[in-house]
Amino acid sequence: MSAVLARLLFYPTLAYNVLVEKVSSRRWFDRVDETVLLGALPFRSMTKQLVETENVRGLITMNENYETKYFCNSADEWEAAGVEQLRLSTVDLTGVPSLKNLHRGVEFALKHREKGNSVYVHCKAGRSRSATLAAAYLIRVYCWTPEESCQKLASVRPHILVHNSQLEMLRKYHLQVCTQSQ
Repeated sequence: MSAVLARLLFYPTLAYNVLVEKVSSRRWFDRVDETVLLGALPFRSMTKQLVETENVRGLITMNENYETKYFCNSADEWEAAGVEQLRLSTVDLTGVPSLKNLHRGVEFALKHREKGNSVYVHCKAGRSRSATLAAAYLIRVYCWTPEESCQKLASVRPHILVHNSQLEMLRKYHLQVCTQSQ
């Protein structure tokens, strides 16, 4: 049921995000550290800026296929622009990235970090699904708690909204990557 609701609300909420970005101080994306940018749906018109100005060579898409079908580059178009895409489909509104997908996304970001590249992590609004993945990245790189990671994200992107279920998954991730290495 939540997947159906997410589909029904996708275009109205996308339009709302565009409007809010135009009439407020909210930015479409924000840099988290030297590697990760956390943001909303990367429209085709943003490709040149992301690649040339922000050095994006990796893209982590937390969206389902229908969300990126019309306004975003396809995987082939990203590849032609020199950007490797990793899709970790997660349902909008209520979805929680799986532990497996958190590991896959963070490893992907770390691979690009080693090369000195930037990675754009996004969902529709850059608030929940993508913020959960970005928080996992911060946990892995800095061994911060989930709460510290979310506080860091909120300091650069105040409108993030990591739900309790997502925070719980980040706690499981933290146990796996930080307590085993200590």
